[in-house]
Amino acid sequence: MKKNTKTKRHGAITIISVLVLIILASLAMESFAESKAASDKKKIMVISSYHREYAWTQETNEGLCAAMLKLGYLDNQEQAEEYTKNDYVESSKIVIKKLWMDTKRKKSKGERAAMTTEIAGIAKEFRPDIMLLGDDNAAKYIGNQFLDSEIPIVFWGVNNTPVKYGLVDNKDNPGHNVTGVYQSGYYAESLELVKSLVPGVKTFAILSDDTSSGRSHTKKVNHLARRGALALKLEETVATNDYEVWKSKALDLQDRVDAFFLAQYSGFKNRNGQSVPADEVTAWYMNNIKVPEAAVQGQFVKQGMLCSADDSGYNQGYEAVVIAHDILTNGADPAVYPPRAPKRGPLMVNKLRAGMLGIKLTEEMGIEEYVEDATALKKGGKQ
Repeated sequence: MKKNTKTKRHGAITIISVLVLIILASLAMESFAESKAASDKKKIMVISSYHREYAWTQETNEGLCAAMLKLGYLDNQEQAEEYTKNDYVESSKIVIKKLWMDTKRKKSKGERAAMTTEIAGIAKEFRPDIMLLGDDNAAKYIGNQFLDSEIPIVFWGVNNTPVKYGLVDNKDNPGHNVTGVYQSGYYAESLELVKSLVPGVKTFAILSDDTSSGRSHTKKVNHLARRGALALKLEETVATNDYEVWKSKALDLQDRVDAFFLAQYSGFKNRNGQSVPADEVTAWYMNNIKVPEAAVQGQFVKQGMLCSADDSGYNQGYEAVVIAHDILTNGADPAVYPPRAPKRGPLMVNKLRAGMLGIKLTEEMGIEEYVEDATALKKGGKQ
């Protein structure tokens, strides 16, 4: 009788042991499956030249998120919002992480060198399957750290030509691990829009800061002016990071030209060496300058400038993700993938600014998008 009891007990223990082994094996397989699923996720590193509050950065991010949702890299809008807020999100298909260079405010060689070293180190540790570089400084500083590496690189927002910084050999045959989206610039179209709004204007001056973006835009406008390709005659170019000098020049020039072209104005320093928010610059401009102006991008029209043939930030971010998708999913090779400029954004006009200048807007002017107010005049609005 005792022997039988022992046998039953031993049998029960054996069954329990087998069940435990089955459960452990099942858990191990589940863990392996989860680990494999995680390892199958593509890792995407996004590096922005600027800072979160900058309007252009927000536009490019909107385009990036829209494309990520459209192409299935993000599962839902909530993940897009989480990424926008926290610079990181993990979906069913990707792990995406964003870093900021903040070069609108960190301009010294030492600051940029330190930031380049820090970000390159984080990127190497993250080991991305692809890198997206937003705008010139990220392309210039970070791109060259990973040129001809195994990591494919897609840039956006590079001004005027993709053949810059040694990353791309030529437009038709990039030749390296880098391709992307560049801004062709709709300078002539923007000035034609000014003339459509105010037919009597004949001359203009360029107002810009002395940043890499500002210099790039002013160089191209000057080139077009020398070719006689602009609707207005260029009289003078102002390019400085000294805010007081810039304001003085603007006040003086408005008595000598019919219009202005705003190339860039996010790089000014005040007398204390502090960065001047773009909305503060725009608010001063709107209250003190009485001639019409065109701006290089639609973000400036939203701030309060009169008009622009928008070189759309949204389109830049969207197209960069489309290219990244071709590389990640379809096996495209950046070395033979020609960089491209996306289609132009809308012809934009700020109705508030037009009213301040006494301009009556009509359908015949060809306006494609109206902006009703100016962020620069809203309390607390800063860039």
